[in-house]
Amino acid sequence: MAERRSKTAAEVTSKTVAEPAAAPRLLSGGNPQIARGHGDAPVQAYIAAMPGWKSEIGRRLDVIITGTVPGVSKAVKWNSPFYGVAGQGWFLGIHCFTKYVKVAFFRGALLDPPPPGASKQKDVRYLDIRENDEIDEAQLTDWVEQASRLPGERM
Repeated sequence: MAERRSKTAAEVTSKTVAEPAAAPRLLSGGNPQIARGHGDAPVQAYIAAMPGWKSEIGRRLDVIITGTVPGVSKAVKWNSPFYGVAGQGWFLGIHCFTKYVKVAFFRGALLDPPPPGASKQKDVRYLDIRENDEIDEAQLTDWVEQASRLPGERM
């Protein structure tokens, strides 16, 4: 009969310790490839993976959104963070491009005043933030607050 041998702590540890996660792959325009997921963790992983100055923009946007909409729902879908209100849908999304970060207000045409960037979709409006742009945080906060009160997108 074969002798059973228990594994030593070193053998167990060397095989059960996870390898550090590799940095997310950057897709075209520097958009991080982050696995789909709900909650703050995948959104924070996306923000941390945003290249260069874009990561700071992502952090500022997240602080403004979470400070303006208590209990905001978060998710990463299609390699982009989404923000919404439970039971109402998603009101805002963020996406990295080569030279700017795009903030999409899914019902932006209904905001007063609407964000400046038009879309092929009737209700969507965009705010593009470039590296040296000054962010009008008061206006952005107002848009976020207005957008959070409107019916969101179901995606």
